[in-house]
Amino acid sequence: GLKYPTPRSQTQRGNCAICLERIQRKKTLKCQHSFCSECIDSVFRLKPACPICNTFHGVYTGTQPQGTMTVTHSFLKLPGFENCGSIVIQYSFPGGIQGAEHPNPGVRYSSTSRIAYLPDCAEGQKVLRLLRKAFDRRLTFTVGRSATTGLNNVITWNDIHHKTSINGGPESFGYPDPAYLFRVQEELRLKGVTEDA
Repeated sequence: GLKYPTPRSQTQRGNCAICLERIQRKKTLKCQHSFCSECIDSVFRLKPACPICNTFHGVYTGTQPQGTMTVTHSFLKLPGFENCGSIVIQYSFPGGIQGAEHPNPGVRYSSTSRIAYLPDCAEGQKVLRLLRKAFDRRLTFTVGRSATTGLNNVITWNDIHHKTSINGGPESFGYPDPAYLFRVQEELRLKGVTEDA
């Protein structure tokens, strides 16, 4: 039979998934994964996330430019959430000049605005709180190349998916999409945004 290498996450019990040796001076993260103290400290200098499950440890701040997030409540019902109204989020960004944290410091980016929709139910309100936290930490948008238009030096979404249409399903970034509220919370968790962190 063929021998396949063991994936790092399935290393022998008691071994560090970073160096693959027996764990020295064990450090266990809040996600319950354990590593050699020296190994995990060196990983955290680059990015404070668990190498096994990618859970963020600490507060991560992004490169989103100055802008606003305005929330209103509507009687409009979203497909799949006919028992409640909706939450309408308006993001607005004036044009500006890229800073040192952006791909092309000193180069202009243009203004933009986006609208997103959530159901106004308990789970939707929870997602709204998390999206507000992500926005305040500058994680929702970034400056870079638009995956949609291919243009450079523009404000783009930053891997936290939003529903920008009321209907049309996932293909049109709309509802119905029963798994959306779960998925977006997972995307937020990967950026360190949870109810208690």
